[in-house]
Amino acid sequence: MNLDKSYELLIVTGMSGAGRSTVGKALEDMDWYVVDNLPPQMIKPMAELFSHSDRDLPRLAVVIDARGGELFLDLNEHINLLKQGNVHAQMLFLEANDATLVKRYEQVRRPHPLQGNGTITDGINAERTRLLPLREQADYVIDSSELNVYQLAAKVSESFSSEESKKLNLMIQSFGFKYGAPSDADLIADMRFIPNPFWDEALRPYTGEDNKVSDFVLQQDGAEEFISNYVAALQPVLRGYLRENRKHAAIAFGCTGGKHRSVATAIEVAKRLAAVEGVEVRVKHRDLGRE
Repeated sequence: MNLDKSYELLIVTGMSGAGRSTVGKALEDMDWYVVDNLPPQMIKPMAELFSHSDRDLPRLAVVIDARGGELFLDLNEHINLLKQGNVHAQMLFLEANDATLVKRYEQVRRPHPLQGNGTITDGINAERTRLLPLREQADYVIDSSELNVYQLAAKVSESFSSEESKKLNLMIQSFGFKYGAPSDADLIADMRFIPNPFWDEALRPYTGEDNKVSDFVLQQDGAEEFISNYVAALQPVLRGYLRENRKHAAIAFGCTGGKHRSVATAIEVAKRLAAVEGVEVRVKHRDLGRE
């Protein structure tokens, strides 16, 4: 197998109930391509398929559990073959103590996949025995016993995020209240406290993207005070979003028609927030083309 050394493959396995689904979703949010419940024999051909593509592809993560029976018993062999080749393969093993696993299964009222006619504890013990060789050779072990789903996702992010995927994608949007407020905005600011350039015939044909309108809006009483204070108030919010492993947020600025005041304000706030570390800012003017 002739694979590029820069090609990344992460194998996610571990105890049932320890958080494999949460980890898979967290990796997807970080732009990994995640394949769930992949038979171990398919790891090698899938890695080859990805590596031989002539396009840039995302990092690959495969989630594997012990339900594969005989297929699962060969996982050790397949992982060793990958590591002997040129592919950069790593394994993440998810662990949790017995009491936590029993509690989680009781909460969802589902049997353990290996308990058969026995108890949940019987299934956990059987799985621990089967997984022991994998745990011993894992590159990463995360014990989720004391972690909720958000804390587990944050821990995964710390270990497997690229610099790009660690960023918060912030959408700053202008809109017109006459067309309705955006339903997906996390925060909405009302710019109708500023005089409306619409009533100035010399400014009416232009938009907040034009300097003459932008200058008019930003020079009004209270405009700079609002913008500077709002940007200052947003910075700890954005840092909190980053700490909480949030990937997307939306802030909206509204005026009557979404053409002048909200547009100028959105552009100015975006310029200032672009300097915040870890935040990628985009601007959208929802109602700019409306009559």
